[in-house]
Amino acid sequence: MRHRGLFILLYFLAGALMMYSQELVAPRDTVLPVNGDTITQAATDSTVLVSDSTKNNKVGLDAPVVYQAKDSMVMTAGNWAYLYGESDVKYQQIGLQAENIEMSLDSSLVFAKFGLDSIGEEFGYPLFKDGDQEYESKTMRYNFNTKKGYITDVITQQGEGFVTAGRTKKMDDDVLNMVGGKYTTCDEHDHPHFYIQMTKAKVRPKKNIVTGPVYMVIEDVPLYPIGLPFCFFPFSSTYSSGVIMPTYTDDSQRGFGLRDGGYYFALSDYIDLAVTGEIYTKGSWGLQAQSSYKKRYLFSGNFNAAYQVSRYGDKGLDDYSLSKDFRLNWTHSQDPKANPYRTFSASVNFATSSFDRNSAMGIYNPNTTNNTKGSSINITQRFPNNPLTLSATMNVNQSSKDSMISVTLPDLTITLSRIFPFKRKNPVGKERWYEKISMSYSGYFKNSITTKENQLFKSNIIKDWKNSMDHSIPVSATFTAFKYINISPSFNYKESWYTSKITKQFDPHLNTLVNRDTTYGFYRIYNYSASLSASTTLYGFYKPLPFLGDKVEMIRHRFEPSVSISAAPDFGGSIFGFYDHYQYIDANGDPIDYVYSPFAHNGSIPSGKQGSLNFSLDNNVEMKIKSDKDTTGFKKISLIDKLSLGMSYNMAADSFKWSDLSVGLRLKFSKSYTLNLNGQFDTYTYGADKNGKPIRLDIPRWKAGKGIGRLRSTGTSFSYTFNNDTFKKWFGGKTDSNIPEENAGDGELENLTAENADGENADAEGTQEGGRLRGKKKDTGEYDSDGYLVSKIPWSLSFNYSMQLRYGDFDPNRLEYKYKLTHALSFNGNIQPTKNWSFNFNATYDVENKKISFMTCNITRNLHCFQMSASIVPVGAYKSYTFSVAVSSSLLKDLKYNQSSSVRSGQDWY
Repeated sequence: MRHRGLFILLYFLAGALMMYSQELVAPRDTVLPVNGDTITQAATDSTVLVSDSTKNNKVGLDAPVVYQAKDSMVMTAGNWAYLYGESDVKYQQIGLQAENIEMSLDSSLVFAKFGLDSIGEEFGYPLFKDGDQEYESKTMRYNFNTKKGYITDVITQQGEGFVTAGRTKKMDDDVLNMVGGKYTTCDEHDHPHFYIQMTKAKVRPKKNIVTGPVYMVIEDVPLYPIGLPFCFFPFSSTYSSGVIMPTYTDDSQRGFGLRDGGYYFALSDYIDLAVTGEIYTKGSWGLQAQSSYKKRYLFSGNFNAAYQVSRYGDKGLDDYSLSKDFRLNWTHSQDPKANPYRTFSASVNFATSSFDRNSAMGIYNPNTTNNTKGSSINITQRFPNNPLTLSATMNVNQSSKDSMISVTLPDLTITLSRIFPFKRKNPVGKERWYEKISMSYSGYFKNSITTKENQLFKSNIIKDWKNSMDHSIPVSATFTAFKYINISPSFNYKESWYTSKITKQFDPHLNTLVNRDTTYGFYRIYNYSASLSASTTLYGFYKPLPFLGDKVEMIRHRFEPSVSISAAPDFGGSIFGFYDHYQYIDANGDPIDYVYSPFAHNGSIPSGKQGSLNFSLDNNVEMKIKSDKDTTGFKKISLIDKLSLGMSYNMAADSFKWSDLSVGLRLKFSKSYTLNLNGQFDTYTYGADKNGKPIRLDIPRWKAGKGIGRLRSTGTSFSYTFNNDTFKKWFGGKTDSNIPEENAGDGELENLTAENADGENADAEGTQEGGRLRGKKKDTGEYDSDGYLVSKIPWSLSFNYSMQLRYGDFDPNRLEYKYKLTHALSFNGNIQPTKNWSFNFNATYDVENKKISFMTCNITRNLHCFQMSASIVPVGAYKSYTFSVAVSSSLLKDLKYNQSSSVRSGQDWY
């Protein structure tokens, strides 16, 4: 009985909708022409104005009818006009174009049809225009007075899709009543790849389509079981509010429910709002508000807030739980033109730790596996003609794994750009030495806390929050000595203000130091350092001997040595009072003198005397040769683009004062490839203990007669891309004219994604004749000068190889480390064998195990109005596949088929 009642309800709903359709017959006042005497008149591009000149002609039209024909016009004694060859009839805003048109001059009737060429092909289909609406058909009868018409095989575009019908009656209110209509987003109008078959339909242009029973047809195969009693297709070209239909869902824990349903508010031209909700039979519910806003030249952003209540289990039982969660997402960006001195930006991603887990779609949400979230809001103020800049930031970082949250509010930065305080406003004569002294300032105020989410608003601003203010004042200058040596002294002063310090004591039960007391107040910590550097540039030139040839004009060597010294006192000493000493007896009865900083919980405090001497050498070698290709007659070739060496000596250290020797080499082999090598050389020797384990000795290698240093580690990488033009460039051929010469073959391949089949790339798909919906499309193939089709197959193959040489196992016999070489090889490629097929892959090769460790392959096929894609992981631990076929149009995005394998269930499918 329940099924019978549902069937009766659907039957009456369909019948009620069909009552809107009217009987599809030709207009009653349509009169067929009667043969009579004809008068032939040459009318090439001629125009005739028809007006009511006799008392018997009661046409009743409000404006004259203008008609013309390119070939000829024939008028009969019965006031019938026959137009041949690109005929055109216009009345007010109504226009009719066709190859053949028959028109009654008395009754305001017009009949249009297509023409036939010498081989019987149809052309010149009737095109009816009423304002901005267009209808194309094979035949059409229309009455200018009643504004009604009868159309066969009509085609009209509505929204993203097309509506076709065998028999259509146009009403005076522009409504189209159809029988046997089709709705599709495929632009193959005569034979679409898929369509929705409508038994009866009423089309309100640019508003909606209401149908009777419908069913799906794919490649001429009707899918009757998927039929519906009626359909409603809304269209809107304006910005308006409306209802958002919910989606039915079934959740094993929440029960049956409706989600993502609500209302969309078109608030203004600059902002909108969508309010949606979800509700389930077991008590869970949620609300969500989404808004986007944008004002040109000022700002743009979007806002998303959600609140959800999740109930699990049965109330009163042990498995019952109630969770209340919320989420806030907000992004805001200011246009640079809005204010040149003030900027404001926001990126907020805040949610309770259990929000993603309790979300209805949480299992499919990638944020569920994301354990961290970050939010920030920043405002920066600059001042005109002033070096001062103020910047305030709020930062929030969350960890959903343990529900920890870190908040910094505010994070204030004050910056004073570099100024010259001793420079004269009205200088006279040479610049004084003190005028070269420059200074800057940066201040950083931070107020932060790290706690649990549920304790954040219960925390004390003084006891639980950490407060600090850091100041930095660097002072520097640059002088020239002996005309060629640049000397740069510098001094850097730093100071920190804290509001608390923590003293410690020894706990014999825990056998360690623990916090004893926290004292609140104002505490000032500072440190400073000074440095002095000297550098110069030397050039060396070498003219090759004549017997070596006259091709090389000159070889130049640029040599840039520099040396610097830096020093800082020991701020851990008792004279400064920044560190405390605590003496205690440990568990073994030994006296321990422990040194600690009571301000360590606020930040790091430098300790230990500092004094280092740094050396660096930079080299560059270039060669100048004769060249006919250059306008100057010469060409520069880089032999060694850069060779740098650096080393330091720590004068304040007790041992191991020399650092490793750092070496960098850069060689330019071509415009597209540069080799970079960076290495570290060990400067000390090694010994071995009784177990053969290495012991680093405080003996430099040059004192042991082992040279300056031994290579500790180095590495490099190499990558290259082959494509259509690579071999042409190698062997002097011409590259593709569509690719710029400087970019051809350098590793970049244009996007190979199949083009949109719904007309977004009309030029690529081929423009239809005269902009018509009917008719053959132009051939989009490219032909050479001899008329042969040019077939292009874009392809690309890239690979990347990296190598690293470093210390491995220790050799106790040679007292040296053995070397270990590691490799990494990856490659990827793509090819577009045809216009609609595209294939790409990427893989990683495990050099040690000599096998491919991971590979992904993607295949896409443009099926005109459908898009097919497949992704395959054929090797490795994540063997799987996905397959999808979907309609390309966003209007029918729910018409899709997806199939995939499970990574966990084993991949024996291939």
